[in-house]
Amino acid sequence: MLSLTLLAALAGTGHAQTAQDIVNKVDATQRAAKDVSFRLAGTATLDTASQKIDVLVKTIPAQNLIRVQFNAPDALADNIVVADKTEVRQYLYLTNQVTVTSAKKAADSAGLTGLDFTQLGNTASMLSNYTVKLLGTTGAAGKRVFQLEATPKSGDSSRTLVWITEAGWRPTRLQVTDGAGKTLADMTVSAFKTNAGLTAAALRQLPKDAEVIRQ
Repeated sequence: MLSLTLLAALAGTGHAQTAQDIVNKVDATQRAAKDVSFRLAGTATLDTASQKIDVLVKTIPAQNLIRVQFNAPDALADNIVVADKTEVRQYLYLTNQVTVTSAKKAADSAGLTGLDFTQLGNTASMLSNYTVKLLGTTGAAGKRVFQLEATPKSGDSSRTLVWITEAGWRPTRLQVTDGAGKTLADMTVSAFKTNAGLTAAALRQLPKDAEVIRQ
């Protein structure tokens, strides 16, 4: 099972890049941004079947605070996950409940196909347990796209591919495959915005009448 990698980065030179250069720039710009938001859409394996995935991600990097709202699949539509360094709160729309789990416990049991959606706002943290390689580069200077491969240091044979554009240093696509090469997730990143004035109060907001269950 994978924990996943993502997000944006700051300026660079026209010189050759290494995988670590790219990761450092992504992490640096993410940390410099007051807030980051984007849409992640595509397909992922859920309950052994490939299903449509559509989520909105909002994060305040300096506070390690992230909010993930599901539009699809239908079984998760309108569910919301809010996470910080200490805990993960998941709002379940159908039951009007909020489950509260420690961050450590949540990390030990990642979600869809092993993708830990609560980690999408911290690139460096997500990549710390992976060996990252630069597979290739396409496009002209200023508009280059770098393809990175992340494989678990644990020896798991699955892998994650991430495409990052230097035009704003942001991810454009991610793909997860298992050891046999089967695609477990393939998603694109769109509507990428920084410094939109997001507040911690807004990101943490969940229905006040929901039942709270601590796990």
